[in-house]
Amino acid sequence: MAHMIRVALSMCLLALAACSSLPERPVLPDAFAPAPASDGELALRTGPAEARHPGQSGFRLLSNGTEAYALRMYSAQVATRSLDIQTYIWHPDLTGKMLAQRALAAADRGVHVRILVDDMDARAKNAGFAALDAHENIEVRIFNPFASRSGTANKLGELGTGYSRLNHRMHNKSWIADNRIAVVGGRNLGDEYFGASAESNFVDLDLALVGPVVRQVSGSFDRYWNAPSNYPIATISPDAVTPDALARLRTLLEGVPAELRASPYASVLREDPDVQRLLTGGTTLHWTAEWRFASDDPLKLHFDDSGTAQDRSAVLATLTPALRAAQHELHLISPYFVPGPQATQSLVTSAIAGTDVRVLTNSLAATDVAAVHGGYSRYREALIDGGVKVWELKPTSDAESRFSLRGSSGSSLHTKAMIIDNRQIFVGSYNLDPRSTSINTEQGVLVASPELAQELERIFEEQLQGSRAWKVQRVDGKLQWSDGTQTFTRDPEASGFRRFQAWLMKLLPVQSQL
Repeated sequence: MAHMIRVALSMCLLALAACSSLPERPVLPDAFAPAPASDGELALRTGPAEARHPGQSGFRLLSNGTEAYALRMYSAQVATRSLDIQTYIWHPDLTGKMLAQRALAAADRGVHVRILVDDMDARAKNAGFAALDAHENIEVRIFNPFASRSGTANKLGELGTGYSRLNHRMHNKSWIADNRIAVVGGRNLGDEYFGASAESNFVDLDLALVGPVVRQVSGSFDRYWNAPSNYPIATISPDAVTPDALARLRTLLEGVPAELRASPYASVLREDPDVQRLLTGGTTLHWTAEWRFASDDPLKLHFDDSGTAQDRSAVLATLTPALRAAQHELHLISPYFVPGPQATQSLVTSAIAGTDVRVLTNSLAATDVAAVHGGYSRYREALIDGGVKVWELKPTSDAESRFSLRGSSGSSLHTKAMIIDNRQIFVGSYNLDPRSTSINTEQGVLVASPELAQELERIFEEQLQGSRAWKVQRVDGKLQWSDGTQTFTRDPEASGFRRFQAWLMKLLPVQSQL
């Protein structure tokens, strides 16, 4: 009977998948971002600063979700020539709709808007993206799309028969305005990434960029835009790209500014001094000529498995020499941390050699992916026994910014960052796990700047405080979690079901997918 059920299920999945197949991708001419705008507010703000720092790029850490949101909003509002948006997730919530409204308004002014979004999330918002594409100045492309555009059963059918292709996702995040300013890092587009959720917000980080590095980010966007791994949404969903759909979307988005003004988040934005400095031109940048922007090949899913991890991941290939060269401090922030045997040994070797190796990751109670925690827990004891210091973020804490919404009941780490010898930092989308290395596409920036390193170190040390995280140690042969006031002998504040999920994933041979 069980065999018959499996056969029937397989036949159903095959039937569903057979009903959907991707159309032939049209032959498209390569398209590229225009040269940096020479007029407009962004040019006026960045041009003179670039002239004063020839050969250098300017960087600013965006640790505050409100500032990260405001910079995206502001840059879209004042852009005069181009707006390129690359993201893994774009939620149709308050901040997500406001960003869409600003992008549409920019297109109405004649700005050329390009939107590149991964289909694991975009498929559920197909109607909205298709409506935007109906605007003459907006183009929307979908990375590695599903053939079917709706229906859970259709999606499961495609995953069941086309998993090897659909398992590969685009995790990059870029926001580029007028080829003058860019924002890259860990944030997707939605309330929980900008401190606007009343339920749970991510602890996240971006970098604002000015100067030559922006043109490299823009070049990476063009590379993805022109890759055969994405499809114009008009090709896969032609019936949804209509003037009527755009008109309906306009009606929806016209009411969003009033919705924002009536929300508690409006006062949050008004009270944030970082936001006010941004709007008045008082934002500080750190300038340096020592930086490297790294972005994986958009055709990474077609790579064979014969090469090394560095062969598959341009980001890891950029980071590896810097990590090996660390002599004093190596401080890592990775929400989804599955180091594997090789990285575990490398971190332990550094710790034994005298390097202060510290790791901050999510606790089981804080993570939004319990399965990944199971993969991480396989290496936790070896790391700690080897001298690596480990902290796990609490799910609820006073870590919320004083500008976050009151009533936010939880937090989860989403920052992907590193500090090396208190002079180099890395910020990007790359997690220290097999999925980031071998399956998904990622990007990030490695910057040499003692000022940025000190600033990120302060943020890192704040997150290690007992009010925000548990330190994990081995005492009398057993793991203990302590915040200085309480001590636990198993994953604290995690439900029995979460513990079961993590335990199961620890046993199953799925580490390469985590």
